[in-house]
This record gives sequence, C-alpha cells and structure tokens, in this order.
Amino acid sequence: MVFSTATYRLEDIHLFRDITVENLRSIRATIAHCPIVKARNGQVVLDANSSGSRLYIVLSGALGITRLNEDNNHIENSITQYLPGECVGEISVLDEEIHSATISALVDSDLLVLEAEILWRLIDESNGVARNLLQLLSFRIRAANAQIRSRQKVGEFYRQLSMVDGLTGLHNRAWLNSQLPTLVEQSQSSKHPLSIILVDLDHFKKFNDEFGHLLGDDALQTAAKVLNAGLRPTDFAARYGGEEMMVILPSTSAKAALGVAQRLCTRLAKTKVFADNRKALPHITGSFGVATLLDEQSTSDFINAADQALYRAKEQGRNRVAV
Repeated sequence: MVFSTATYRLEDIHLFRDITVENLRSIRATIAHCPIVKARNGQVVLDANSSGSRLYIVLSGALGITRLNEDNNHIENSITQYLPGECVGEISVLDEEIHSATISALVDSDLLVLEAEILWRLIDESNGVARNLLQLLSFRIRAANAQIRSRQKVGEFYRQLSMVDGLTGLHNRAWLNSQLPTLVEQSQSSKHPLSIILVDLDHFKKFNDEFGHLLGDDALQTAAKVLNAGLRPTDFAARYGGEEMMVILPSTSAKAALGVAQRLCTRLAKTKVFADNRKALPHITGSFGVATLLDEQSTSDFINAADQALYRAKEQGRNRVAV
C-alpha cells in the first residue's frame, strides 16, 4: 500500500500542519508513492547502533523506545511513546549517523515511510515542512536536556547520600577523605588558618557492652546533634569512625578552635541523652583533641596532630580538651 491509496489525512501528520493548501497539494504529490508498512506488536522499527536513511511517520498504532532484556529475546516497553501523527528517525536522516535508540511497535501500527531524498525534497520545496521539522527538533532537544538534568539531579542526590553517615547524619569518612585535603590546600594557598577537633566519646565500648548497641546508637546521634548545633554554617562535622567524630573549622585560629572545643565539651557533658527516666543511664562525655594546620603540613600529619592531642586529653582524665 502507498499513501495515495490510503484513507489517512495529510493534515493529521504533525510534519504537515499549518501549511497552505497549495503546498499541501505539492506535498501530497511528492509522497503519493511512499509506502505504508505494517509493524506488528513488538517488531523493531529502528535498531539502535544501526544507520538509517528513512523517516517513519505513525499513521495508526504507537511506537516506543524499547530495550532488550538480559536474554536478548524479549522487548520491554519504556514510557516514551510516539503516537499517530508523530515521526521517528528524523535525526538520523539529517545527520546520516546511527540511531541512538531502539524503537519498536507497541501495538500493531501503520507507518508511512519517507526515504531521505523525499524528506530533503519536502524541506527544499516547503518552508512549512522545514519550520515544523525545526520545531520538532527543538522539542526533542529540550526533552533530552530535561531528561539529562533530571538524571543529574538524581545522580547528585545519590552522591550526596553516599557522603552522609546513615546513623548520625554527619558527613562520613568518604566525604572527609575527599574534602579535607582540598580544605588543607585552600588554607595553605590563602594563608587562612584551618583547625580541626577530633572527638572521641569516653568509655563508649563499655557503654555499649553495658546498655546495648541501640542505646549506643542513641548516644552517637545525640553527640552528633550537639556538635552540629554548636558550629557555624561554614564549619563541618563528620563521623571519623566508630565513636570518633571530627569537626573542621575553616578560617579558625588555634586559640579560637580551643574555645570551640571547650564549649562543645561542656555542652556534651550537660546534654540529656535519654528521655526514659526509669533507667539510670549516665551522661556521655567526650575527649577533644585540637590541632591547627602548620605551614607545609600534610593532611595525614594534620590529622595525626589532632589524634595526639586527643590521646593527651584521654591521658589527662577524659571529658576535657587538649592541644
């Protein structure tokens, strides 16, 4: 069957909308002998990674972007569909490159086939066809860009999620390993001070053994809230590992960092962790080790300095700050 012998209306095809009657007559003559093919449900019309020089216009039925399952023997439908009046394959005709997706019939469909030379003739002979094709390409590009932005947002969401400790809500060790070297480099290049505080909850293993891991988790969450509540928007708090946490203080001198650590230490010791007054549970306390970045000091040496200060705080009796 060819278009001239079918009952489909030219005006229902999006590519030929809003075109003068005279131009429609010329278009009808140009495509009169273009074939109409039947695509059965599930039949591949355009195969990804293969070249094509045809434009397919959906006259009835529906096409969709599809993919093969792991066994390569079953086509699964996607949400992207092409309905009567719409076309597929125009980009491959214009740039003579391979198709970017596999498109199959979602139901039994009638398709008008325009060879590349026919489409180019229509573009040359009708400004209306050229305009409609440009509008179609613009719409497809906008839709593709929107999909890319959506995927980027989802990717960023999961990237951020992967950088957050699930228990405390603080940044996790992966974030710390990624960002602290950058902050160290920025501090050394700008000559602005950078300080860190390494925090270790006192006797936490004993607490876990005596009261259980669920209450231990509550204690960690409470400590994280105390740290976050006592920081500026430009500061950072991260879970360093186990019951250890780290506070990062950009543009903060050693004296100022010591004051921050002392304030956090006092707040933590005074914080009520458990709401159930029927249980005789102790307050949690922490030992705080403070270090300020030295000239040409590496990130690992910087952390080691804070760790040594933390060790001194523990040696001096815990629940205190050391530098």
